[in-house]
Amino acid sequence: MAEALFAAAAARGLVAPGRSEREASDRIGDPARELFGTAARLPGPIVRSGPHTLLPYGPEPTDRVIGEDEVVVAELGSVLAVSEAAFASTHVFGENPDKHRLTLDLPKMFAACREALLAEAGWTVAGWHCGHLVGADPSTGVRDARPDAYLCAENDRPLRRTVEGGWRAHWILEVHLVDGPGGFGGSHKRLLDLV
Repeated sequence: MAEALFAAAAARGLVAPGRSEREASDRIGDPARELFGTAARLPGPIVRSGPHTLLPYGPEPTDRVIGEDEVVVAELGSVLAVSEAAFASTHVFGENPDKHRLTLDLPKMFAACREALLAEAGWTVAGWHCGHLVGADPSTGVRDARPDAYLCAENDRPLRRTVEGGWRAHWILEVHLVDGPGGFGGSHKRLLDLV
């Protein structure tokens, strides 16, 4: 469902240079309601651009206009009221080869992390975790209170396990790479399918 929403947003050009992050975020709500009806729930911010892409979580930054030569991260967060779809995608406007390389490397890093949860390609990995249990909110900073809900060094429990409520654990794998000196970053998040 998240992939369908990304495709609809891209087809309509909802995220584009000249629009503010907040405007682009709000516009994504229209196809979400068309596709999912009243089940659609889009908390913001879901679009971050330029230097805001260096901040994968945290308080909403000041709204800014998307520039002609920028990286933009669109994150859907909880698309449906009854389930979570931590799903992020990175897009580039302009011709900067390093920024375009970032968008090519993110899915590769995701695939590598899925296989080994470790890969190196010259980027700085941002954040203290590389994923979380479906239903855990990574923005709340509960690392110390509940490390077993995150893919992080402090979690030594098996990924495939039964969790509270008696359901099987499902995970979101996140790759957030940054170029600190370049002032941009990108995110790629998907359900980690452990078959």
